[in-house]
Amino acid sequence: MDNFAIAENFSLLAKLMDINGENSFKSRSYSTAAFNIEKLPVQLKDTPEEKIFSIRGIGEGVGTKIIELLTTGKLAILEEWIQKTPPGVVEMLNIKGIGPKKIHTIWKEMGIESIGELQYACHENRLTLYKGFGEKTQKNVLEAIEFYTQHQGQFLYAEAEILFPQIKAYLEKLFTAQKVLITGAYRRQLPIIEEMEFVILEENEIIKPRFLSAQPPELLEEKSDTLLYELKNGLKLRLFTGRGLPEEKLFRTTGSPEFIEAFQKSFPDLKFSNNTESDDSVFANLNLSFIPPCLRESGKIIQKAKENPLPPLIQPEDIKGLIHSHSNWSDGMNTIEEMANELIQKGYEYLVISDHSKSAFYANGLSEERIREQHRYVDELNSKLHPFKIFKSIECDILNDGKLDYSDNLLSTFDLVIASVHSNLKMTEEKAMARLMRAIENPYTTILGHMTGRLLLSRNGYPVDHKKLIDACAKNHVVIELNAHPKRLDMDWSYIDYAIENDVLISIDPDAHALEGFDDIRYGVLAAQKGGLTKEQNLSSFSLRKFENWLSANKKRKGI
Repeated sequence: MDNFAIAENFSLLAKLMDINGENSFKSRSYSTAAFNIEKLPVQLKDTPEEKIFSIRGIGEGVGTKIIELLTTGKLAILEEWIQKTPPGVVEMLNIKGIGPKKIHTIWKEMGIESIGELQYACHENRLTLYKGFGEKTQKNVLEAIEFYTQHQGQFLYAEAEILFPQIKAYLEKLFTAQKVLITGAYRRQLPIIEEMEFVILEENEIIKPRFLSAQPPELLEEKSDTLLYELKNGLKLRLFTGRGLPEEKLFRTTGSPEFIEAFQKSFPDLKFSNNTESDDSVFANLNLSFIPPCLRESGKIIQKAKENPLPPLIQPEDIKGLIHSHSNWSDGMNTIEEMANELIQKGYEYLVISDHSKSAFYANGLSEERIREQHRYVDELNSKLHPFKIFKSIECDILNDGKLDYSDNLLSTFDLVIASVHSNLKMTEEKAMARLMRAIENPYTTILGHMTGRLLLSRNGYPVDHKKLIDACAKNHVVIELNAHPKRLDMDWSYIDYAIENDVLISIDPDAHALEGFDDIRYGVLAAQKGGLTKEQNLSSFSLRKFENWLSANKKRKGI
């Protein structure tokens, strides 16, 4: 172990102690030791043990630990601090612009334990509520996180979508547009993309030399009909190669293995053509309802397509109003009037403003008095902005025992209530289910917000029995949110069909904290399409009049 490695151990030890709020005098002694060790002109590994203690800047405590490192390759005290610190908090040290003291605040005061959660908090404008975190710091942290996460090999669909046009244009320049077809996970609209997949209608020996640019991607794998590259940003690029039958290549590489196997069993005499633009004729030749790429995950969809034409999937333009958005009354960036005017310009009919409830102190949650003030303000805006309408709502915290954050008397003053879990996320399934079920059974719960609390690529959701929750929502006339933020997309698309079967409405909501957050609704729609959702089954697709009538009828169904 060289001096640099030894210094790194002491530096990490000092940082972890600061992150955990340990006495700064102790941590400083280790950071000073790290600095001194790195500057030594001789290697400690080549220095007799007895002479280590006489080196300037190295006392008995540090010297003993140096010998421990040289002898065992480990430092027991460092291992202890690593065990005490969540891995995601340790990982934050990789983010430029936030040191141990700020990480301490992020972890201990904000309750954030991963880079993904930190990124989400930045999007929610939450860092600015804490001392030492201004808007500029928050912006810098967000940019540093985005740079870091782009090099981890997995990408949110929204991130991959930004890269897609560049990659496609690059491939079309090399091989012409007619020979480049998007396929695989991206074509199926999966929320997480590990590989960007294309069909390239050329042979390997033609393709490989054309990638020899000034900064060529790294070739990871080569087979007779496949090339796998890694791009500079960490995204893998898989090319399905060869001339063959273009339609067959596109069809077989688009569907999941489960879907393709089930399709082949259903239609063993499957025939393909030389169509180079799409695989639509595969279905037409079988007199089968067209199955959009986003639905080609499971074999179950094949039977549905056999029985009846598949209904048109929900589209972004089917969204008539935006439900679940935060204003500067809590942790949003904009005023309610600014948000309403933005939606009027975009052609929407209504806004459901759903600021945080009082227990969300970290998000400037609303006290009872501030709620009354906001309701008066909304009434004024509705008089001014008619026929556009703003509905009075709240994203009400589901407390640890499953109760909602306000009394029933106060909850009755809202047009609708979104109930969500934001605290104590580390629960067993038994605890999570008890908590959520009680909230669902509250007659004032209109919508169950982000069902599992997950943040994709950042935080697993708390464990739940999705079907039992959906059954409970059906019984209690509760809508289930599909949170459209690309890091949430919660509920998961794979349970939408079960909700549809049980007549439970979905509500695709942006959870916007700024005007640009309204555009996230598109990612919710893409996820909903994977679950087979139609506009009739989505609450935020209701026209203003239909939405008002539904709210009134639902309150009667609930007996309130």
